[in-house]
Amino acid sequence: QVQLVESGGGLVQAGGSLRLSCAASGRIFRLNTMGWYRQAPGKQRELVATISSGGSTTYADSVKGRFTISGDNAKNTVYLQMNSLKPEDTSVYYCNAGLMLWDGVTDTYWGQGTQVTVSS
Repeated sequence: QVQLVESGGGLVQAGGSLRLSCAASGRIFRLNTMGWYRQAPGKQRELVATISSGGSTTYADSVKGRFTISGDNAKNTVYLQMNSLKPEDTSVYYCNAGLMLWDGVTDTYWGQGTQVTVSS
């Protein structure tokens, strides 16, 4: 019923930048929050950043000052601008969306993940 399509991952040198995008489509009545999580091999998935429909943002301490999350409500799209990347940012990044469908059901959806690799 809902699809989240991510793009923008890749390989970058330390200190470089990448921009991730995630577009939500389907029977969406209202997007409440969108966000990015990441999971490195052997580690738990962790929150990176979230943004509400009203524009309020939260960030993990490890990315504050380097990453910026933004959204385009008209396009149901969220972006993650990642600057000053570090090797420890290497992970699979997952898009997340909390939303309400047209039938009133609220649920959380995940994208398929996009790999970000930062070389030292």
